[in-house]
Parts: sequence; structure tokens; C-alpha cells
Amino acid sequence: MLTLSPGTDRLLKLLAWPAAIWIAYELTWYQQFKLTGNEGSVYLFTILSDWLGTPGGEKPFRLFVAILEIFCAVFVLIPRTRMFGAALSLGTMSGAIFFHTVSPLGIDPYGDGGQLFKEAVFTWFMALFVLFAHREEAIATLSWLRNRFLPRAA
Repeated sequence: MLTLSPGTDRLLKLLAWPAAIWIAYELTWYQQFKLTGNEGSVYLFTILSDWLGTPGGEKPFRLFVAILEIFCAVFVLIPRTRMFGAALSLGTMSGAIFFHTVSPLGIDPYGDGGQLFKEAVFTWFMALFVLFAHREEAIATLSWLRNRFLPRAA
């Protein structure tokens, strides 16, 4: 495991706050579009649901992603759940990046230079940074989960 000086580690944890605030802001901002059924959001999720072979599944898919992003935004702001929120955000943004790159959605669905995609990538890096800044806690949590839920070899 990478060990840093206590001062550097403290600085990283302090810098994780603005990163967490960015994640929460970014994910919360887009809820106004997902939750209200904005035309652009419906368009994107219709493309995705059709591509996934679930025509007519736009609304449940859109609302599921919205709820997931709300959880991410809340969890990443609470120090006790920050790692979980950052990990969930990293996974959610990985999904967004994946769908933008491999589906018919494309990187620039709105013709605005790929703004949505760029924000997803930046948010992904912010989540990764939060996890790195709290890496000791993340590793301890993963170790606890492994010991709790995976059987030990005989």
C-alpha cells in the first residue's frame, strides 16, 4: 500500500471535500432533468433502453439511475459513508462512460462537444480521488467485507 507523510495524507483528505462536493453537486444538478422527464433525458434513456433490448423501459431506467445518483450524492457528503458514496459514484460514472462509448448514444448526443461525457469523466476522476484520499479506510472496509462474507480457505 502506498504510504504518504501524515501532512500529505491530511491534505489529500482535506482536498477530498471539494471533490465530494463536486460529485454531489454534479449528480444532484442532473436530477432536475431525470426526475421531471425532461425531453433530453427521455431521449437519452430511450436510446439506451432500445439498445439494451427493453423498448419502453426508458422511464424505469431513467428513474433508477436518478435514485442511484441521489444515493451517491448523499453518501459521498457524509464522512462515515464517503467511501461507499465515492465507490458507488465511480461505478455509476463508469456505467455512464461505458454507455456513451459503446452504445448508439455516442460521446456527443446533444451536439455540444460532449459536455455530458466530459462531466461524467471528470466526476469519475473525482470519485477515484476521494477513494485514494481515504484509501486506508477503503482497504480496511474491503478487508472487513472479505473476512465477513468470503469463507476462509481450509
